[in-house]
Amino acid sequence: MPIRIDSDLPAYSTLERENIFVMTGERAASQDIRPLEIAIVNLMPTKEVTETQLFRMLSNTPLQINVSLVQIAGHVSKNTSSAHLSRFYLSSDDIFGKKFDGMIITGAPVEQLPFEQVDYWEELCRIMDYAHRNVFSTLYICWGAMAGLYHLYGIPKHEVSRKLSGIYYSRLIAPTEPLLRGFDDFFPVPTSRYTKIDAGDVRAHPRLALLADSELTGMTLAKSLDNRSIFMTGHLEYDPDTLAKEYFRDKDKGLSPHLPEHYFTDDDPSKPVYSTWRSTAHLFYSNWLNYYVYQMTPYRLGDIAGGED
Repeated sequence: MPIRIDSDLPAYSTLERENIFVMTGERAASQDIRPLEIAIVNLMPTKEVTETQLFRMLSNTPLQINVSLVQIAGHVSKNTSSAHLSRFYLSSDDIFGKKFDGMIITGAPVEQLPFEQVDYWEELCRIMDYAHRNVFSTLYICWGAMAGLYHLYGIPKHEVSRKLSGIYYSRLIAPTEPLLRGFDDFFPVPTSRYTKIDAGDVRAHPRLALLADSELTGMTLAKSLDNRSIFMTGHLEYDPDTLAKEYFRDKDKGLSPHLPEHYFTDDDPSKPVYSTWRSTAHLFYSNWLNYYVYQMTPYRLGDIAGGED
């Protein structure tokens, strides 16, 4: 079944070319089912790229999904046109008072800043507090996961000696966890960040469960015990060439970036890149939508109540 998005979104034609089932509002209205309502708070600078990546992940289930794209109120995007944002995005002010089955809060390239110095931190905290009460399950990605763990549970992030960039294998800790059903004992995760979460901090918290980690990159996956908050520090949604684009962009800026690890064929940037994480990515997002959103969320959105305090 499809994901329902506006046919004028740039992602629509891309997904159609990939034979991914997307649906316009007119066709969706003809189906007598209650679609899942998913909000995506897109903090990434290249918003159109992130939209396509996440739509691709959300489309691979039997569920009909309505997506609401959300931008931070008062924050001016430098890399996405105002026309695109005004046409396709809600302001965070617009979502308060609504309820959603699921929400995704993306990463952002600000992890080297203290949380409180991010110019939209207070507004993001409002969104996270709102989601805790009005969204049945929220998925926090990369810096978004670090922000959620810090704001909701007081868990800090830690700087690493050099940027973690590449494909790193994580260890499955909770093999009976529905979110990880079908996962191998070790699985690849695209990673691009300057900070990490100490797995021990998560393990020691009484209201969190550690699901997967890596000796090098720290916590990979964790959740609240009520399954209402999911934290992933990697980017399973990344395209095969995303890390390559980041690497060449930084080289063009004269930043001398390290070569992404376990990524280019023979560690040669002139050779092609092949995805080793695509199946893991689709499985993860399908599991989240199935086990923690669709099967658990109330049929009536208005019945969604707050999560654990």
